[in-house]
Amino acid sequence: MSRINLENAKKIIEGAEKKASEIGVQMVISVIDEGGNLVAVHRMDDAWLASIDIAQNKAWTSVALKMPTSNLEEATVPKAELFGLNTTNQGRIVVFGGGIPLEADGKVVGAIGVSGSSVPDDVKVAEAGVEAFKAL
Repeated sequence: MSRINLENAKKIIEGAEKKASEIGVQMVISVIDEGGNLVAVHRMDDAWLASIDIAQNKAWTSVALKMPTSNLEEATVPKAELFGLNTTNQGRIVVFGGGIPLEADGKVVGAIGVSGSSVPDDVKVAEAGVEAFKAL
């Protein structure tokens, strides 16, 4: 089983950063372990400062709920089943795309969180990080 340690986090970030550069966006990329502990955070030159916290919280949400943050979008709008979910857990829950769990042997072992552009771009960059993890 692949572990989320600093060496692997660097490779995950490298894969995500390559995609961010390809699509021309400046991102913050965070990788956390299965316990929600920060392993690495990388802020590309000129990436938004606000994205540091958002990227970490996207990764945390993905580990805490064992799902991509994009899965929460429809369920958390007004009058939906989980409306207000983002106000729980000291506001750490992020309910839009860019956070994806990292899985090994059918188990969530960590997550990547990406912020810095549109949600579709954030998701593309996070997916590239997931692919880099799968290649380990």
